[in-house]
Parts: sequence; structure tokens; C-alpha cells
Amino acid sequence: MSDIFHEVEEEVRRERFEKLWKKYGDYAIASVAAIIIGIAAYKFYDRYETQQRMNASSAFNAAEQALNSNNSAAAATAFGNLAKTAPKGYAALAQLSAADALYVSGNRGEAIALFKSIAAKDNSTIGNVARLRAAWATVESAPKSELETLLAPLTSPTSAWRFPAREVLAYSDYHAGALGLAESEYSTLAADTGASDAMRARARAMASFIKTGGEKDFGTVPNPPAPPAPAQSADPKGQATP
Repeated sequence: MSDIFHEVEEEVRRERFEKLWKKYGDYAIASVAAIIIGIAAYKFYDRYETQQRMNASSAFNAAEQALNSNNSAAAATAFGNLAKTAPKGYAALAQLSAADALYVSGNRGEAIALFKSIAAKDNSTIGNVARLRAAWATVESAPKSELETLLAPLTSPTSAWRFPAREVLAYSDYHAGALGLAESEYSTLAADTGASDAMRARARAMASFIKTGGEKDFGTVPNPPAPPAPAQSADPKGQATP
């Protein structure tokens, strides 16, 4: 008797399952298909991104080789093209490298404009480096007020970039002839333990150089003495011959 009830129970379960499948089966199949398609798409995109990064890396290395071979104009073009097509990280680095190559090739105005453009839209490390390079590129031609505006985002007391920014401003004063102010700025920077050892050494050397009057014009080196006239020898008749 229990077998009959068991068979009936199994039949009821089967009928319920068939009804549920007819009602929701299409949704289940669609869900499984969506999961499979999603996994496949992710794997395809991951492979695509990996290939893009590999291509960008190869192109970047080729542009660097051109720059190291003193072909700065070709390097600037290569970096510029890469900045338009590479993944985000490589694109930003390529744009900064393009500005460097332009500067080396003699296109100072274009390079400075690109440095400033990068700095204006990027507050990461690359943008900060571009800001400093723009400052160094213009330190001997721009007024200090312009440099202070350019470097303002880097000079806050908590900025890790405040030390190189202060070095630029100290050199600006030195170049402008404000020697007392420059010496004070270099001395302060040399005593700041937050700055790197190399920077403190440079600042200490500049402060000492200014303090001892190394920036003054002490005249020119005297011209070397004229060489002595060639000696003359006498001929057998007693006449001198050259």
C-alpha cells in the first residue's frame, strides 16, 4: 500500500515540476545563457586589454629608443601618437614623455604648453611632475609671481612635492639677483630634514656659493703670454739664417 502512495507522490512532484518548468524554464535558460555570455565577454575584454597594454608597452619602448638615439623629433611624434591610442596609464605617461621630447628637440614653447596642459587636468604624480617641469623650463624667463601661481598646488605644508617646488622658487630668486632671499631659502631647505639628502646637499652648496660671493664677476682670466720668437742660427759666413 505504501508503494502506491509513493508512486502517487512522485507523480505529483513530476507534474508540479513540469508546470514550474513550463512557467519559468525560459527565464532559467536565459539566466544561464546571460551568465555564460557575461563570462565569455569578460574573458574576451581581459585578453583585449592585455593585448592593448602589450602593444602600448612595445610602442613606448620604441619611442624611448628613438629619444635615447638623439632622434628627439621622431620620439616626440611617436609619444604623441601613443598618447592618443594607448590605455589610460600609458597614454598619460606617453603625453608627458612627448613634452620632454619636444623640449629636448628645441620646441620649447610647444613643450611648455603641453606640460602646463597636463598639469591642469591631472593632479596625480604625472600631473605634478609636469607642473615641476613647466616651472623649471620657465624659471629663467617667467616672473616669480607666475611661478608661484604655477607651483601653488605643490607648496602646501603637507604636500610631498613642496621641497622641489621650493627649490625652483629659490633658484628663481637667485637668477633674478635677489641673492639674500635666495641664500635664506636655500639655507632653510638645506636644514629641512623632510627633503631628500640629494636636495639638501644641492641647497647647501647653493647657499654656500651665494654666501661666499661666488655669483660675482671677478673678471676674466689673463690672456696667455705670446710664444717666444723662433731662435736663429748663423751660417758659415757669419750671417744669421732663420
